[in-house]
Amino acid sequence: MKNLLIALMASTALVACGESNTAPTEQSESATVSQTAATPTAEEIQAETARLNEWFEKQFETELAFSPIQQTFLGRKTNNDKIDNFSNDAQDEQLAWKLASVEEMKANFDYANLTDDAKTSWDIWAYQAETAEAADRFRKNGYVFNQMSAIQGFFPQLLIAFHRVDEAADMEAYISRIKESGRGINQLIGLSKENAAAGTRPPKFSFELVIDSAEKIITGAPFTDGDDSSIWADAQAKVKALLDAEKIDQAQADKFLADARAAFLSDWQPAYEALITWQKEDMVNAADVAQGVGALPNGKDFYNERLANNTTTNLTADEIHDIGLGEVARLKSEMIAVKEQVGFEGDLQAFFKELRDNKEDRRYYFPDTDEGRQGYIDGATAAIEGIKSKLPDYFGILPKADIVVKRVEPFREQPGAAQHYFPSTPDGSRPGVYYAHLSDMTAMPKRELEVIAYHEGLPGHHMQIAIAQELKGVPTFRTQANFTAYAEGWGLYSELLAKEMEGTYADPYSEFGRLGSEIWRAIRLVLDTGLHSKGWTEDQAVEYFKENSAITEAQARSEVRRYMVLPGQATSYKIGMLKIIELRKKAEAALGDKFDIKGFHDTVLGGGGVPLTILERRIDQWVAGVKAG
Repeated sequence: MKNLLIALMASTALVACGESNTAPTEQSESATVSQTAATPTAEEIQAETARLNEWFEKQFETELAFSPIQQTFLGRKTNNDKIDNFSNDAQDEQLAWKLASVEEMKANFDYANLTDDAKTSWDIWAYQAETAEAADRFRKNGYVFNQMSAIQGFFPQLLIAFHRVDEAADMEAYISRIKESGRGINQLIGLSKENAAAGTRPPKFSFELVIDSAEKIITGAPFTDGDDSSIWADAQAKVKALLDAEKIDQAQADKFLADARAAFLSDWQPAYEALITWQKEDMVNAADVAQGVGALPNGKDFYNERLANNTTTNLTADEIHDIGLGEVARLKSEMIAVKEQVGFEGDLQAFFKELRDNKEDRRYYFPDTDEGRQGYIDGATAAIEGIKSKLPDYFGILPKADIVVKRVEPFREQPGAAQHYFPSTPDGSRPGVYYAHLSDMTAMPKRELEVIAYHEGLPGHHMQIAIAQELKGVPTFRTQANFTAYAEGWGLYSELLAKEMEGTYADPYSEFGRLGSEIWRAIRLVLDTGLHSKGWTEDQAVEYFKENSAITEAQARSEVRRYMVLPGQATSYKIGMLKIIELRKKAEAALGDKFDIKGFHDTVLGGGGVPLTILERRIDQWVAGVKAG
């Protein structure tokens, strides 16, 4: 996922740049019909394209103005004393603006007089508006607070990891954002109460995890006795850095610390206490047995919208379920071959048990110590560094921004939770970050280290997102567009692509880990649809996971609980990967000796995030261009 804000917006149906839903048609239905019968000249096409691209730049800035948080993610300091407005009125305003912008585009530009790439821009812009409108119909169906979008943990992360303090004015903005965060949390509590009144509540386990996370954020000084909390330690460190750089004097430093402390106690802490109180009050109304969203009011239609949103296809729940069953069967046969390669004499279930239960075996796991955690970070860093030299053989376009591996901050770390990526800035001044949950090293087996590093780092999410953000020659909004099936499909495809590169997965256990990662995503197709469309229970889903992979109990339960609060999201990985593989095979068959892997990958990544049908159109156009010489 690109960032936690987008995850929040997906779960609450807020309008977001990159929101996606049903698959677009081959040519946007919103495209206007040319008023001229004559074929446009090259000059007319270039002129209309330039005019539309200039319009897109203005629209991007208008849309970006809705989100001070996104401005910070992009490395800008505009509005860095504010955070977003999460209210219903703000959501209504942004959706109305987006829909009106599409009408303006249709009224003022001629689709037939555009280049192919400009038509892609048109289609994506219209598609984002259509899907935002579709998602808005289910505004009250989302879980505002849950352990995965973890909005309660996002506010400290924004200040700690993304709010740059280079000058005294930046610290003033930081203190303003402490107060703004209190406002934002209270707005989100209001939305959560509205959804609860409509019958939308997450499972009880999600309440418990949100409460635990929120309590951690306001534990420690200045909120309670004991060591400094993470956010207070960060505020002090930022002030000290200004003082050491002689950007402020001691009197200013003392005032900044006093003002920050006051804001934490008067705005931040009460908001988190209100969140904890609300979650405890409403938790008693949650069902004792966790259920998928299909059991909630309007749940079936909501789930269908989430499937379409996350896959950018029109596949039904039954079709996705069947695809998952077929992929699980195929991958299990490949896992058996690796089991036999390492000389294990039992069946696959016995091999799963061997890998799952021998937690003290250093062939399989790092020690559950600080040294073991650092060993994991070092190993993941080495895997990413090792693949960098191989990338030019497979890509013409390479990212400029670097990537680093970090442990998740204590206030949002969860045992067994999924690793994730946060993007670099477009100018590369802030590197991308691969975050690993390391509180429970038995949930982080060595065999999965390589494959996760490739997925989250190179040639996976960092490669795709950094390239998108650094693109020139396309409207800026496309450099920020996020479609889950495209992004996660690329991440999963990159795990398999890495296998083509010399020196990867040399250890058969790492290859088993790669297969385990892929079957994990195939299992997701079965479980997500099972939970939300077929009435599966949490325990039933956990058992299916363990029967078909070497996953630990902690990992399996954490994953299943993820699917339960983010309906449809887990289906995007395999659906996207299968489409990219399909398009590569199709291009290889069409081009034969003319097929160039660099050209294929540059076409996949070189237009920014797109729905899968538009990706197919881009590949078809590339193939036609290669054939034409």
